[in-house]
Amino acid sequence: MGVRWRAFPLHPNTPEEGLSLEELFKNYPVNVDEIKSRSKKKAAELNLPFGDRTRTYNSRLSQEMGLWAESKGRGDQFHMAAFRAYFVHGRNIAKIPVILGLTAEAGLPRDEAETVISERAFRDRVDEDWAISRARGITAVPTFMIEQDKLVGAQPYETLERFLVEHGIGKAGGAGN
Repeated sequence: MGVRWRAFPLHPNTPEEGLSLEELFKNYPVNVDEIKSRSKKKAAELNLPFGDRTRTYNSRLSQEMGLWAESKGRGDQFHMAAFRAYFVHGRNIAKIPVILGLTAEAGLPRDEAETVISERAFRDRVDEDWAISRARGITAVPTFMIEQDKLVGAQPYETLERFLVEHGIGKAGGAGN
């Protein structure tokens, strides 16, 4: 059993130029500075790189390209490049030049990437993933799901391991595989 990435409609109405985090959360009773502080603290606890992001961007095209990268066996590389671009460097992952840079960083051919993005070849696949998210009641990322059980949010390794073991999945190379 492997991990299957799914695209998720995270703020799908965000315009291409993005929104400040204050604009994004203006209708919610939240303190943006507190959210950012909690996110940075959680990232540090999990030893994840995390920058001082001030804007959110529409991830739809990046999701389409992520599914293409997966079809080419370079999904993990693309997803990690997109994570760093967005969460560490605050780059606009809705912009085609940025996305093409991510595909190059993932070791994918630029000419093919340009064709895939211009034809929106993975649009339907992202639509399918979004429909699955809605049908399964997924409302946040990351969400880890095995059968009907969910583990929501960035979690320490031990929590993920416990979730897997509870579902009969052992450590890689260990008993129970």
